[in-house]
Amino acid sequence: MIALQQATPTPDPLSVPANAPEHCPGTESELAGKADACAGCANQEICASGQVRGPDPALPLVRERMSSVKRKILVLSGKGGVGKSTFTAQLGWAFAADEQVQTGIMDVDICGPSIPTILGIASESVHASSSGWSPVYVQDNLGVMSVGFMLPSSKDAVMWRGPKKNGIISQFLKDVDWGDLDYLIVDTPPGTSDEHLSIVQYLKESGIDGAVVITTPQEVALQDVRREIDFCRKVGIRVLGLVENMSGFVCPNCKTESQIFKPSTGGGRRLAQDMNVEFLGAVPLDPRIGKSADYGVSFLDEYPDSPASIAYLDIIEKIKKQLGDA
Repeated sequence: MIALQQATPTPDPLSVPANAPEHCPGTESELAGKADACAGCANQEICASGQVRGPDPALPLVRERMSSVKRKILVLSGKGGVGKSTFTAQLGWAFAADEQVQTGIMDVDICGPSIPTILGIASESVHASSSGWSPVYVQDNLGVMSVGFMLPSSKDAVMWRGPKKNGIISQFLKDVDWGDLDYLIVDTPPGTSDEHLSIVQYLKESGIDGAVVITTPQEVALQDVRREIDFCRKVGIRVLGLVENMSGFVCPNCKTESQIFKPSTGGGRRLAQDMNVEFLGAVPLDPRIGKSADYGVSFLDEYPDSPASIAYLDIIEKIKKQLGDA
C-alpha cells in the first residue's frame, strides 16, 4: 500500500523571505525551518525556533501613520522602461492641480529612483522633525519621498539586499510625516519581488485602494505585465486598470501619429480584455514627455494641447471614477 503524503499548504507570498529557497513553506507555517526545502537555508535555525512568527512590530506604526491617508494607489508593471515613473509623476501633478487635494508620491524603486529628477527636485534632501521625516515638496500640496534624496550623489549605486529594502520601505510608511493626504501614489520597480511584497505587507491592514498597471504595445512587455496582474490577484490587490504607454508616435510639428511599437498580439487593449481588467487608455509617444521629465516640469502644464496630455487626463478621470472620486 502506498502511503498518502499530506499536502503542504501553499504559503502566503507575504510570509516568504526575500532570500528564501524554492518551495519555502513561509515563516508563518508550522513547517517553517523543518521542511525538506529548508535544508541549507540561512534562515533555517531562526525559522525553526519560531522567533519570526507573529506580526511585524512596524505594522501598528504604519497603520497609525496611514490612517490619515484617504487613497493609496500602486503604479505597477512587470517590465522596466514602460513609463511607470513618468505616469506616476503625471498622476501626481494632475491630482495636485486642485489646490484642495493633498497628494503624496512615494518612490520605492530603490535601485532606480527617478522620481526626484522627473519632478525637478533631485537636488533636495530629507529633513527630520519632531513628527518624523518631512517629505520634499514640489508644491504646497504635492510631497515626495524617495531614496534618491538620501544618496551622496546621483551617480551612487544602491546595492541593497532584501532586508535593507524592506527596512527603508517600512520607514517611508511609518516615519514620514505625510500629514492628511487625499492620495498617496506609490511608484514601484519592475517585477514582483522584495519591494512589491514589502509594500503590500505593510499596507495590508491599512488597505490598498488599487493598482494601475502600465505596459507598452509589444508582446515582450505584455508577457511581464500578465505576471504583474497575476501577482495582484494572488496578494489581493484590486487592479484599477491597464494603461498602454508609447502607443504610437505624435510628430510635434505635423501632429501626425505613427506606430513605433506595433501591437503584434493586440497590445494593451487585447491584454486587458484577456485578463478581464479595464483598459484605461493609450498614451501616444510624444518626445516632449521625455524632455519634460529631464527638466523636471509638468508635461500636462507645458503641453496641454498634446494628444498625450489629453490621453493622460482622460485616463486619470477614469481612475478617479474607479475609486469613486469622480
